[in-house]
Amino acid sequence: MILNVLAVGDVVGDSGVEYLSRHLRGLKKLKGVHFTVVNGENASGVGILPRQAREIFDAGADVVTLGNHTWNRIQIADFLEDDRYTLRPANYTSRVPGRGWGVYDGPGGLRIGVMNLIGRCEMDSNFDNPFTTADRVLRRMEGTDVVLVDFHAEATSEKGAMGWYLDGRVQGVWGTHTHVPTADPQVLPQGTGFVTDLGMTGPAQSILGVKPENAIAIEDSPNGIRSAAAAGMLPVMVPDMVEPTPEIEELLYHKCDSLFAVRDFLEDML
Repeated sequence: MILNVLAVGDVVGDSGVEYLSRHLRGLKKLKGVHFTVVNGENASGVGILPRQAREIFDAGADVVTLGNHTWNRIQIADFLEDDRYTLRPANYTSRVPGRGWGVYDGPGGLRIGVMNLIGRCEMDSNFDNPFTTADRVLRRMEGTDVVLVDFHAEATSEKGAMGWYLDGRVQGVWGTHTHVPTADPQVLPQGTGFVTDLGMTGPAQSILGVKPENAIAIEDSPNGIRSAAAAGMLPVMVPDMVEPTPEIEELLYHKCDSLFAVRDFLEDML
């Protein structure tokens, strides 16, 4: 049989969850979708609450995957322990709650494996190697009919490398995290479907799902500050080689002398 899989990129905020609730089941019916994987790690902006995970399942998801914001809402910890259909990245340390992969019943008796991984390039935590983690999980998934991989990563190169690394070993690899869809869906030479990033499910007129006026742009150049101000963002400058001119000073929301000062500034805002 032909298995129609729907993969949904990062759901952002309650508005993204609401949109999913209104449209997902209709889309699945229209396209004859058999199995749906939704990345929900931004359902509360950063992180996901148990309530939002349940709403995503009620909307029609079969599996919910997460990413680098898994622990921003610590309320999800117990939920991850109890619910095998919500996955956090498998290459987190094994000491954290939850699981990073699962095998689920599909149509016609198919066994569908889903693996959630997180990249290491330009990410802010010390995760285990996603490539060797994928090898380890695939060994435990032996005998599964279909394997799908959500690779939550920043660098397009790392996502592309994962696609080629798993080509012919899994049926689908897609990237999440950047909230911007890429125009490169393809079938790799050994038969694995791949796309670098799915994009997001959230407000189109936004900056990665956030209103521009609520988004902080941290820049070290005058041109970066001008661009942030023109976009309606809050420009914060960390001068590097060029100090701000009076013109640039007028555009600044804040100025920091170092990245340590940026950290303190952001903590004070919270």
